Amino acid sequence: MLKNKKIVLGITGGIAAYKSAELIRVFVKAGAEVKVIMTRNATEFITPLTLRTLSRNPVATDMFDAAQPYDMAHIALADWADAFVIAPATGNLIGKIASGIADDLLTTTLMAENKPTLICPAMNDKMLANPFLRENLRKLAGTGYRVMQSDVGELACNVTGAGRLPEIPEILDELEALLTVQDFTGHKVLVTAGPTQEPLDPVRYITNYSSGKMGYALAKAAHQRGAKVTLISGPTKIAPPKVETVIFVRTAQEMHRAVMDACSKASVIIKAAAVADYRPRVTAAEKIKKDRGLAGVELVCNPDIIAAIGAKKKRGILVGFAMETQDLLDNARRKMTRKNMDMIVANNLCDKGAGFEADTNIITILDRFGGCAALEKMTKQEAAHRILDHILSLKMKKGPAGKK
Repeated sequence: MLKNKKIVLGITGGIAAYKSAELIRVFVKAGAEVKVIMTRNATEFITPLTLRTLSRNPVATDMFDAAQPYDMAHIALADWADAFVIAPATGNLIGKIASGIADDLLTTTLMAENKPTLICPAMNDKMLANPFLRENLRKLAGTGYRVMQSDVGELACNVTGAGRLPEIPEILDELEALLTVQDFTGHKVLVTAGPTQEPLDPVRYITNYSSGKMGYALAKAAHQRGAKVTLISGPTKIAPPKVETVIFVRTAQEMHRAVMDACSKASVIIKAAAVADYRPRVTAAEKIKKDRGLAGVELVCNPDIIAAIGAKKKRGILVGFAMETQDLLDNARRKMTRKNMDMIVANNLCDKGAGFEADTNIITILDRFGGCAALEKMTKQEAAHRILDHILSLKMKKGPAGKK
């Protein structure tokens, strides 16, 4: 989402300024071009040379720097940027912006810009709780700035409390959301993700290789685009995205109950979870010993969640996934028709870069109107946005009520 975006990073004089080096590295890795403005106090915590090296651009520190070519730096930077990020934002800087004070390069540039701006407060917990500071943050949020919540944890003053700079991945996510068109505003999106685990005994279970990455990417992308997202997830090793509701389940039956409870409230349902088709008829109360073996374990079918939704669906969009190893498109189309889906995302496990654990995917999107879009290999986050794009086009075909 940040590819070819132009980001101005404003750094103020707090101990968290040292984290700006990693923030620049992450922005650049995501494809953005970064220019830095530092307050004079910020240069006491980290050097301009470090940030110039990482950003590969000159670092601006002074309104009247004679070494720079003649230019109105504050106007030039304001015009150049697609977005501004202030991290860390001290109480002093927040108070200046809220009061309309422009007495250095950073505050003067902020007064001249009208681009999406993300404020990332970082300070002592008592400073953060100051009523004047709280009022200033409310004022900024009320006038169009995006203000992040400070994290809670160990602070530089050897106390634990609120005031830490938000984690770098959270800042990246918030900036991506700030620059994303809010075309899913008003939609409630239900996403399922991850595998299920069907216990044989207290030690063993039946599962699959699903990592949950695709479903989590879809939940994150829908949230970034303005949707109210409910994520129902099986067990994974990754942190869930920050969405409105996250429900953790373990077994297919638990997922079935959670999905059927939530699906009536959703206008878009995306079933990305890899649900186990079978479970043991009986889960042993004690560990099954090796000499007894597992040959006698009887399996029964798990509920077909997406078929159950398709059978009762009257409106909205239902999206499923088909992971195949042969006859990809034929199998995917039959599955879509049989289970009354509106759209199915098909991928072949044999394609390099399309597997369960990979960070990339190679997908073909099919829909009930005959649409077929074969996409090249891309990250799962990019694929998530392409899937959401197709959902929007499908909603246009079905009409405002989402009817067939």
